[in-house]
Amino acid sequence: MRQRPTGVGLGLALLSTVTFATSGTFARSLIEAGWSAEAVVIARVGSAAAVLAVPAVLALRGRWDVLRRNLASVGAFGLLAVALAQACFFNAVRYLPVGVALLLEYLGIILVVGWMWAVHGQRPRRLTVAGSVAALAGLPAVLDVTGGGRLDPAGVLWGLGAAVGLAGYFVIAGRLDDGLPSVAMASAGMGVGAAALLVLGLAGALPLRATFGEVTFAGQRTSWLVPIAGLSLVAAVVAYLTGIAAARILGARLSSFVGLTEVMFAVLVAWLVLGELPTVVQLLGGALIVAGVALVRVDELREARALGRSPARPAEPALAAEA
Repeated sequence: MRQRPTGVGLGLALLSTVTFATSGTFARSLIEAGWSAEAVVIARVGSAAAVLAVPAVLALRGRWDVLRRNLASVGAFGLLAVALAQACFFNAVRYLPVGVALLLEYLGIILVVGWMWAVHGQRPRRLTVAGSVAALAGLPAVLDVTGGGRLDPAGVLWGLGAAVGLAGYFVIAGRLDDGLPSVAMASAGMGVGAAALLVLGLAGALPLRATFGEVTFAGQRTSWLVPIAGLSLVAAVVAYLTGIAAARILGARLSSFVGLTEVMFAVLVAWLVLGELPTVVQLLGGALIVAGVALVRVDELREARALGRSPARPAEPALAAEA
């Protein structure tokens, strides 16, 4: 009886990871057709927030006081983990391969270590230090600083901005009320993020460009609705719902490690659809970053278990991330 639910949970976790990993590829087709990254984010998370609104209301079961108590955290989540992280990630995709942009975003987990040390005085333990060093050691290889094909600095900065947004998610997630359903936080946070970007765009502070003709996706000309549907339904709604279900079956520890495979799937999808493939040096650097992030997560989860609490599980590097 235990093996079957675990198998189902792993299947759901992998499905969530694969669908999250498609976001950069779907977005690339829209951006190359003239969409601004901010418009892509609004279309993606706005649609997803609307679709998840019904499951969110059902999950709350009339406990609106729980949502009211967490309004500040949900608002910060929407601004940092959704609006900032996704806008920066999709802008990074304009200049960088999808896999490289996602790896830069994953450095947000390392930024949390520095934040907790500098602001809260929590010195990292040896395993966390080792993970952070490994991730930072992999960064120059991913950026290919010694290779002939230098990466665009603008894309690198956007990728690091996405890392800040992901770091914000981890900090905020640790402060949320356990009584707030994950689907409600996701729906409300995405709604806040979409609304904030829309207001800034209408005010002229951010570029809002969208075209409604054909786009090139997977080497074929198709309607702009295809990548929009992929971003909102596949890379957001399906990804979130299966991820939430997987976390409930597997728990935070195992599901979070399955989530680390997102980088691998993102590289694979970008290779199959866009023909993008990092160099061998970049792949080795990416392996170091993922290994370093995994070590940090191991240390964090081990501490959480010792203290008898549940560690936060990342919703999406790419929503956060996305990713």
